[in-house]
Amino acid sequence: MHETPTLSLFWGLPFAGLLLSIALGPLVAERVWHHHMGKIAAATAGVLLLPWGLSFGAASAAGLVAHAALHEYLPFLALIFALFTVGGGIVVQGGPWGTPAGNTLLLAVGTLLASVMGTTGAAMVLIHPLLRANAHRQKKVHLGVFFILLVGNVGGSLSPLGDPPLFLGFLRGVPFFWPTLHLLAPMALLAGLLLATFYVLDRHLAAQQGVAPPPATPLRVQGWANVALLGGVVAVVLLQGVWQPGEVGLLGQHIGGERLLGMLALLALGLASLQLTPHSAHRQNMFSWAPLQEVAKLFAAIFCTMAPVVAMLHAGEQGALAAVVKLANAQGGQPVPAAYFWLTGVLSAFLDNAPTYLVFFELAGGDPAVMVGARAQTLLAISTGSVFFGAVTYIGNAPNFMVRSIASHRGVHMPGFIGYMGWSLVLMLPGLALVSWVFF
Repeated sequence: MHETPTLSLFWGLPFAGLLLSIALGPLVAERVWHHHMGKIAAATAGVLLLPWGLSFGAASAAGLVAHAALHEYLPFLALIFALFTVGGGIVVQGGPWGTPAGNTLLLAVGTLLASVMGTTGAAMVLIHPLLRANAHRQKKVHLGVFFILLVGNVGGSLSPLGDPPLFLGFLRGVPFFWPTLHLLAPMALLAGLLLATFYVLDRHLAAQQGVAPPPATPLRVQGWANVALLGGVVAVVLLQGVWQPGEVGLLGQHIGGERLLGMLALLALGLASLQLTPHSAHRQNMFSWAPLQEVAKLFAAIFCTMAPVVAMLHAGEQGALAAVVKLANAQGGQPVPAAYFWLTGVLSAFLDNAPTYLVFFELAGGDPAVMVGARAQTLLAISTGSVFFGAVTYIGNAPNFMVRSIASHRGVHMPGFIGYMGWSLVLMLPGLALVSWVFF
């Protein structure tokens, strides 16, 4: 991002305004919001860029947009596009889903798969069979909410493939299997509590409704070409972490050649999926571009307007958010793991969790050898905070919005931004507090 004088909190107002519009727009004017969401998001970005250009120059404003686009938005969108199209072409039929025990099993499987194929990949593959198997239910909101919490977030904590923050840590020198070894216990504790809560709630709602689920049929998977393409997506993501051909200049920005080639490869895999997937598979998954379009529109503005907020965090104790930064370290500069857990987490819930992870990684020292050694507890706090708290809001992690949109498209009346936060805080806070108490 272009170097600027110390930024005041004023520059965070457009981001706050965007969050408010996402939270209140569907409640105050639902039809207007859904028809003009992209225009509202673009206008919010303009509210930042116009005064930014007047204050720091047009070149600085253009640099801000170019940095957000090349380093964050386009790589993010390429990955989401590939996983959305590939996952949308895999049809999982049959199985024991539709009962409380079967639904809990599916969530548990998805939680584990999220660290192998990424939270977005696992979410796109498994949300359809979960909702299809429970089509007989009247009350289904909890299915979407718990799916976001577990498959879309908590489950991605065991490998760099699972969630973007851990992938950034891998790029910075954290060993590939470090999250597997160190985050397994906190993940098992939090996921176990959520799964147990889900089973009790799902069983109660099923008994209350009194409608028998459809008979179980043998488990079948269609779309094996897409399964192979999904392996290709995982390989591309992994290759970007081990192959560094050097940086190239584009739009005044320096970006790794592996990132550019990775975006092109992901785009090619997504297009290949569209060519190879039969229309019948898309029909069974009720495939629609609406979820991807919603994410693409909103996150373009989110990445742009959050840039000044991230810059304030990068400024450390010299920035406008110095009071927040000071909370993370004790006197003498020693990091306080519990503070890192909550600060990284709360900010990850509203900012993109990947740059938030990186800010606190650097604040804690930034040397990977030290972070996995003497400050392993602090790295554990940063890692768990950035991944787990991504479940608290719809914008905390990419799958959240997509799952909500897919569930709504299938007739599930998912809660709005504020309503979802109510669900997530009630369900997540006890487990997060327990993780903090046990591990930090």
